[in-house]
Amino acid sequence: MADLTTLGQRMRHFRSTAGLTLGELGDAVGVSASQLSLMENGKREPRLSLLSSIADRLGIPVGELLDEAPPSERAALEIELERAQSGAVYAELGLPQLRAGRSMPDEVLETLVGLHRELDRRSREKIATPEEARRANTELRARMRDRDNHIPEIEELAEGVMRDAGYEGGAMTHRQVAVIAHRLGFELVHVGDLPHSARSVTDLENGRIYLPPASIPGGHGLRSMALQAIAHRLLGHHAPRDYAEFLQQRLEINYFAASCLMPRGHAVRFLSQAKTDRDIAIEDFRDAFGVTHEAAALRFTNLATAHLDMRVHFLRVADDGSVAKAYENDGLRLPKDVTGGVEGQIVCRYWSARTAFARTNRTTEFYQYTDTPEGTFFESSQTGTSATEEFSITIGVPFAESKWFRGREETRREVSRCPDANCCKRPPSELESRWAGKAWTSAKVHAHIFSPLPSGTYPGVDDREVYEFLESHRASD
Repeated sequence: MADLTTLGQRMRHFRSTAGLTLGELGDAVGVSASQLSLMENGKREPRLSLLSSIADRLGIPVGELLDEAPPSERAALEIELERAQSGAVYAELGLPQLRAGRSMPDEVLETLVGLHRELDRRSREKIATPEEARRANTELRARMRDRDNHIPEIEELAEGVMRDAGYEGGAMTHRQVAVIAHRLGFELVHVGDLPHSARSVTDLENGRIYLPPASIPGGHGLRSMALQAIAHRLLGHHAPRDYAEFLQQRLEINYFAASCLMPRGHAVRFLSQAKTDRDIAIEDFRDAFGVTHEAAALRFTNLATAHLDMRVHFLRVADDGSVAKAYENDGLRLPKDVTGGVEGQIVCRYWSARTAFARTNRTTEFYQYTDTPEGTFFESSQTGTSATEEFSITIGVPFAESKWFRGREETRREVSRCPDANCCKRPPSELESRWAGKAWTSAKVHAHIFSPLPSGTYPGVDDREVYEFLESHRASD
């Protein structure tokens, strides 16, 4: 059944079209005019048998009443006004609700709806700040820790999709991704002029998913981009209402893409055999499915606890020691700010995530045991380079779990006393006495810390640029 507001509008529309008053229609179907008025105002849900009687009297199929579309442009505006006044943003103002009666001119109604749209837009813009992003991200990370970074319902969805696409193992092909898109009614189109703020753009009207050129370096990432765009459709996502919902959606589409690129059944069999052989190595897992080291490490966290009975931690750390991504359910104490945020915090200099940068041979994983106040951890790190920085990807486990991993015979051992500032944050006393007050540093300031996140339908995305892109490609067809 349509929502009550729309249903009521359709009842009023067809009654007025038939030239009947509330009393006349009520007499014909055996209910009072006041009861019908409550239904037309969306305050009461009519029984299906009563709707059938009303439809018969109005001379229309009952499906006409149950249609989800507003019956007219005026009705659409009235519905939008009522919903806006029922929302949290308007409620916070403490103002009375204004009913759009028949005497209200269309231009007044349009103005009121326009004001509510702008109020909602400004509210969204207000929350899209770095502080809000950090709060929302911290809450999301806590929720995923509670469920061991595992989402069974998305695993099931991905396995079904891959089965239908004819996947039998190994690295997923670009053709299989195209088959999945085609089954949903989409064509994958590679273009060289994507909006700079978008990784992909989906044209819902014409059934196209626009992606970067297929010849870009590291083209395996195009599979993930396409699968993420597909995931929005399969998971029924709508435009996010706030930044927390945006982050939740982003997590879900990334999880779906990883679950397709490394399907649960095949991935668990691979990792279980590696565990039996006491030879788990993220680099082998990466190569078996043709993905990046980071993607393989993150996927390992999805499966390690749920299917291998193993607690783990994951870190992506820049060469300056700052955390870009982090997850743990093994007791490692991650660096946090006063809000609980981890991203941007500096990890201990003695953790593998930082000591790995010092080695000269970076073609294979770097292994290390690290003693911490929370216990000893075995860590495996791989360094890499992006367009803007060097970074390391680390998977770690408590000492007792190291027996399952390649590199467990490593003798390198470091001691970390962080968060004790004397561990690695404060300079040694001899250096401090030698240089204190004798140096001046011009600090590197990241301009983005002063700016709110770009606002739009999706945080960080320029709506105008996206719409102009879609229009240019529509016009060129």
